[in-house]
Amino acid sequence: MNILFICSMNKWRSPTGEKIFQRHDGVNTRSAGTSSKARRQVNVSDIRWADVICDMEDKHLSRLRAEFRGEMKYKTTYVLDIPDDYQFMDPGVG
Repeated sequence: MNILFICSMNKWRSPTGEKIFQRHDGVNTRSAGTSSKARRQVNVSDIRWADVICDMEDKHLSRLRAEFRGEMKYKTTYVLDIPDDYQFMDPGVG
């Protein structure tokens, strides 16, 4: 299973999700951000690669649906409702 984690800047929340879930057998992970200033900006290849997309907030899912309409049409998505209050690997994220 390929899981893509999305936040705004790809600095703290989505890399944390990527790191935590990469420990599971049979799971491949990536992370990216929706902002043009993100450390790693999400692209169409990421969307096509993902079986599941985990967005930190509703605004991230909305942005993906707007920018990648066709690719997002049949994707399984989850909004995790994790606000931008956490550092990388902060115990409060999980």
